[in-house]
Parts: sequence; structure tokens; C-alpha cells
Amino acid sequence: MTATPIWFVTPESWDAIRNDIGEPAARFAEACGFEPKPGRSQLVPAPDGGLAGVLFGEDPDDPLQAGKLATSLPPGEYRFASPPAHADLATLAFLLARYRFERYKAAPRPAPTLEGADPQAERIAAAIAAGRDLVNLPANVLTPSALEREATALAETFAAECRVVVGEELASGYPLIQAVGAAAAEPPRLVDFTWGRTDARKLTLVGKGVVFDSGGLDIKPASGMELMKKDMGGAATALTLARLIMEDRLDVRLRVLIPIVENAISGPAFRPGDIYKSRKGLTVEIGNTDAEGRLILADALSLAAEEAPDLLIDFATLTGAARVALGPELPPFFTDDEQLAAEIARHAETQRDPVWRLPLWRPYAAMLDSPAADLNNAPGGPFAGSITAALFLKRFAEGAKAWAHFDVYAWNPKARATGPQGGEIQAARGLHALLAARYPAA
Repeated sequence: MTATPIWFVTPESWDAIRNDIGEPAARFAEACGFEPKPGRSQLVPAPDGGLAGVLFGEDPDDPLQAGKLATSLPPGEYRFASPPAHADLATLAFLLARYRFERYKAAPRPAPTLEGADPQAERIAAAIAAGRDLVNLPANVLTPSALEREATALAETFAAECRVVVGEELASGYPLIQAVGAAAAEPPRLVDFTWGRTDARKLTLVGKGVVFDSGGLDIKPASGMELMKKDMGGAATALTLARLIMEDRLDVRLRVLIPIVENAISGPAFRPGDIYKSRKGLTVEIGNTDAEGRLILADALSLAAEEAPDLLIDFATLTGAARVALGPELPPFFTDDEQLAAEIARHAETQRDPVWRLPLWRPYAAMLDSPAADLNNAPGGPFAGSITAALFLKRFAEGAKAWAHFDVYAWNPKARATGPQGGEIQAARGLHALLAARYPAA
């Protein structure tokens, strides 16, 4: 069967495309109210009553709007008959927008397909779909052991060296991870895998893997728990980016660290006011058990920093303050490396994968002071929550040659041009482009 053409139309190209599709089809489109404006679409009938093609108003400033086609067109195979500007991003948008999380639906809906899609775009879309699946899985399915299996399966696929530290084994080397996960039915764990040439530049990714966050003894209200299956979105992001790096065989020594816990409530739960000695040796007073993500990241970052990687990046669904500041679509990132910050911003813009730099404002570090310990994990008061969380993590990332922290939301509150409501992978596409430029395949 021949793929149905999609014509991308601008006011400047409309006359030429009118000639291509023929006067009767053009008159039909105009009678239906079609104008060559961004985001407008119109099905064009064939003389036999079938579908001759599709007109779509191109947005040269936002090629990702092409993803709307994947949710508005009937099932079938399509092709870009008049490639738009930034055709690579338009193709990727179409592929990303095909995603559905329907494994628990009785009758999954078929989605349109795109002929001749670039294999790289297909790989990126597949990696992001796998990450979205992880975020969307309910917590009764994606338990700590299940997330461990997902991470180790990815490592095995690419013949990476992998080890897992579980339960009481964490107490001596990773006391904060062990404390946060001690109250759950399944024990906490740390997945640690490495891949690539041993003498290549060292790149380490750390992802927060809280499979469900009740808030602990500082329990969240019901509304606050509603989306807490997504609190492992940082782990999903790290695994997505790791997959892209390994698929492209970038010339790095990749290490991936995923601390995995459920923040639950039972007898062994850690308490406000408890003090723990971290892997790094710094003592931490628990100001709030609902600030658990930074605790498990602290031990993982300390482990990562011990081998002084050239670049250390962590991802976490860490603070509501980041959402208040920038909303759900624009994750903040933090780094004190100016060159790295510029590269992140440039590639995020090129890939239309938006992020925004926030400051590591050192005077706010005093908010982390504790009268009884080296640090408090949760300063009291409503101010600068995302910044103080980043400053907390920075204390444990010291030793890395460069470090960046991404406070992702990992969720679309409503459908977007590139994906439905639900789990989302943010920042990975832009970082993948950055890393491919820095560490091209040998």
C-alpha cells in the first residue's frame, strides 16, 4: 500500500502545493476552512472517496508541532511529501507523539506510522517510550526489585558490568539509602553498572529511583501522593540517556548509579530528628522525611565522585519549588561550570528539549545548617527550595571535574504535541546531543 502524503504548508508555499494537489482538492480544503497557518490540518479526499493526502500548516519556529499529526490522523502509513524546515525534529515529534501507555487497556488503539523515518529518530523515540513506560507503571508493578530488573536488563543488553547492593548490605557503605528504604516491604538497593573503554573519559549518570513516595512519617496528603509513582522519574531519565549513549557507542567510560527505594511507613521508618552519617562522612539531620530523594542521591553521588569522573550528571524529581518557579515543562538545572552550562543550553535549544539554569546561590547554603549535625536535609521555611536542594547535593558531588543536577518533573499534566498526558522524559535528548558532540563514537 502506498503511503499517504503529508504536505507541510506555509503561506509562501501554499500556491505551489495547490498546484501539486490539484485545484479540486485545493478548493475542497479551502471550503473546509483550511488556511496555511501553523498547526492547521486538513484531510484531502481522492476522487474515489479515499484519502489523497493531508495538509498541515507548518510552524518553522516550532517543528515539534508536527507531532499533532500522529494523534489527529486515522491509522495508516504516511510520508512527508514536502519536507518541512527541521525535518529531523518534525520526524522525531511524529514518532514521539505515537506513544501510548495502553498495556492495561482491553483494546489498544492503533497509531499512524511514518514511512522512511530516520533510524536515529526511531532509536531516540524508542528509548524515550521505554522511559515513559517506567514512569507510567503503577507502584504495585514497578516495585524496587522490578526497577532493579529493568536497570540490570539494560546493562545486560549492552554487556555492561553490573553489581547490585541490597538491603542490610547498604548499611556500611550507603547508610542514607538504607535508612530511607528501611520501612518498605521490599528492601532498598543500589544498581551500579559500567560500560565502555576503561581508558575513555569518565561519564557518570545518577538517577533518583523512589518507586513511591508516601512522604514517610512526614506523610503527604492524599493529593500529594496521587502522582508519586513518578518519583522514580530521575532513574527513568538516567536509564533513557544511558541507552542512547550505549546504542550510539559514544566513546566514554559510562557509569550508571540508580539508588532504589520506596519511602514507606512502618516500624523501621526513619524519623524527623534522626541523624545519619553519610557515605562521605558528613552527618545529616533529618528535618523532613519527605525530602528523601536528596538523601539517597547523596550516597550515590559520593560514590560517583570518588573516582573523579570528567562529568557527573544527576536527575531527580526533587522539589515542588522547581515546579512553582518554572512549571512542569521547563526543568531547572544547576552547575557551577560555565562552559558546561553554555553547552547544555545550546543543545537544549537545538533539540527543542527545554531546560533553564538556576543559580547555586552560595549564601543560601547557610539554610542547610543544623545545630546537631553537619547538614539538615530540609531547611524550614518556604524559600529557595530547589536551590537549597541543589546546594545539598553539591556537597556530595565534590571531586567530580564537572557536575550538573537536573530537577525534572517527568510528567505531562496534559497532552502535548510530542506526547500524551502521563510520564515524560525531560532533558535526555538535549544531553544526548551534547554528549554525542563531546564524545563521538570512535
